[in-house]
Amino acid sequence: MNVAATVKSLVPSGDAPGNFLRNAWQRLSSLPGGKRVFSRMVGMAAPYTGSIGATVVEVAEGHSRVVLADRRAVRNHLNSIHAVALVNLAELTGNVALAYSMPSDARFIVTGISIEYKKKARGTITGTCECPVPETNDRTEYQVPVTM
Repeated sequence: MNVAATVKSLVPSGDAPGNFLRNAWQRLSSLPGGKRVFSRMVGMAAPYTGSIGATVVEVAEGHSRVVLADRRAVRNHLNSIHAVALVNLAELTGNVALAYSMPSDARFIVTGISIEYKKKARGTITGTCECPVPETNDRTEYQVPVTM
């Protein structure tokens, strides 16, 4: 499954200094249950994204890996993982990689998503992203590819 998200408009955030997502991952990821706590925190910040119950298992500059367990809550009437749950997983995977990699004084907004479904999704699905690392907070458009 190939997914490409277009992210636009890195702009100064005006918020407190520091990259909140990066700081939270660095503090929580090595603790027992820390990745689950981090994933729920991201889900609370973006409730619709949190509705799929995915777990962020790996984040670094320009990279993330997020796992979605196959369970009834994310299945459709065909007993496969719902297409919207998959696109939600792709968006989460790309957003976490990009947000972690951004300068501390920047933010972003997703302006488009394109997804190509190759077959029914069943079983645990892992989203992986390798994205560009923004060097500045200048307004720029990035392609953020996610593979599942």
